[in-house]
Amino acid sequence: MSLSDPIADMLTRIRNAGRTGKPEVKVRASKICRGVAETLKSEGYIKGYDQIDDGKQGLIRVQLKYSEDGDFVITEIKRVSKPGRRVYCSVADLPDVLGGLGITIVSTSKGIMSDRNCRKENIGGELICMVS
Repeated sequence: MSLSDPIADMLTRIRNAGRTGKPEVKVRASKICRGVAETLKSEGYIKGYDQIDDGKQGLIRVQLKYSEDGDFVITEIKRVSKPGRRVYCSVADLPDVLGGLGITIVSTSKGIMSDRNCRKENIGGELICMVS
């Protein structure tokens, strides 16, 4: 089975696992998915992630984070740039998610990073997804 959009698959698996209360989710490993997972971890939306070797492409195990009430920390995770329609943005035009309470994950020439880090580095790129 070929997968045309591994990022959308990763985001959908995280969204669905969070809604059902699963402690972790496994997604197919790729460099861009590891970058997204690293950004979610550094911004505090997931507990962590690790790489699992399955003899093929590999898997990324993402440990999901819940509040003390048992609510999933991520309320919304939405894909912005898609294979059929890429969305690029300069640093001045980066969107604010929920007035700065959420993040936008951006693919830049310096790697995958959050919109806050993009503003610090003064660099734009392709908008991957918005998380709140």
